[in-house]
Amino acid sequence: MSAFGLLRPALFQIDPETAHGLSLKVLASGLGPHVRPDRDPRLARHLFGLDFPNPLGLAAGLDKNGEVADGVLALGFGFVEIGTVTPRPQAGNPKPRLFRLVADRAVINRLGFNNLGHEAARQRLAARAGKGGIIGVNIGANKDSADRIADYVAGIRAFSALASYLTVNVSSPNTPGLRDLQGKAALDELLGRVMEARDGEARRVPIIVKIAPDVDQPGLADIAEIVLARGIDGVIVTNTTISRPPLRDTNHAKETGGLSGRPLFRMSTNVLARFRKLVGPDLPLIGAGGVDSPETAFAKITAGADLVQLYSGMVYEGPGLPGAILAGLSRILDRRGLPSIADAVGIETEKWAAERV
Repeated sequence: MSAFGLLRPALFQIDPETAHGLSLKVLASGLGPHVRPDRDPRLARHLFGLDFPNPLGLAAGLDKNGEVADGVLALGFGFVEIGTVTPRPQAGNPKPRLFRLVADRAVINRLGFNNLGHEAARQRLAARAGKGGIIGVNIGANKDSADRIADYVAGIRAFSALASYLTVNVSSPNTPGLRDLQGKAALDELLGRVMEARDGEARRVPIIVKIAPDVDQPGLADIAEIVLARGIDGVIVTNTTISRPPLRDTNHAKETGGLSGRPLFRMSTNVLARFRKLVGPDLPLIGAGGVDSPETAFAKITAGADLVQLYSGMVYEGPGLPGAILAGLSRILDRRGLPSIADAVGIETEKWAAERV
């Protein structure tokens, strides 16, 4: 059993948000695990003008303020996304606001964009300049903002010079009204102003949009139309869900917030495949939701993802998960006789799009 496996029972006796804080302290100290998996060139991808050493990324949520990006990269991830970051610091929603559903390998959170604001994250990114590694920044709006679109524009201006890419998060369920920005007219206005701001900066940073899994087919079609028309560089499919599939953990299943982890896998992968069909083969997509093994990561890729992200899987599988997934992906390529991971993208889109979830 791994060291994490031995420690997990004790860690799970601690409040989830306290345990999260402890994990950040370990990663920030430099005493966390350092995994150097054999780099398999077959796993590399070139997307958004960036060279990804492998397709596995850490989703936003663990490192909200850019405190531990280097410690996370040392676990083997090909890229890391920090945030969500808002212009002004905010405390987020009242505690408790983070819940483990252990029997389901799931998490429910209603954190509410708790973060230290643009300036704190910007200073940390500036301090690590020159260290390398692909670091994306997930940007959002303050809960009490009078002009939420202006908050996203401020994020573009704050991080364009420092971020490898920027993710426009319009899909968190924990800021009231935020998901309304996924509506056709609102999204068009938002992305129009975001791209105008990006094009006005000295550096043309790639812009990615993160969408929810709870969008119906007409809504997905609207998002696809706007994303393509506005020249967005890529889309993350998906964020957490407000729906509740059948869950075994009855203690927390009715908590409000976004559900992530294993129960989200089939739903999010189905949405990914349907979105891939709408946008065609060329727009880079990042698959997220329920990735906790080589098999689930590979399934996202076959459904249409160029890259994949995880977070909740780390809660249950520990810091060895990225290395295990990468090694497993290499074995899957061997078994399938595929020359590279890029050759697997979308080979089962039709199957996943037809899944009943």
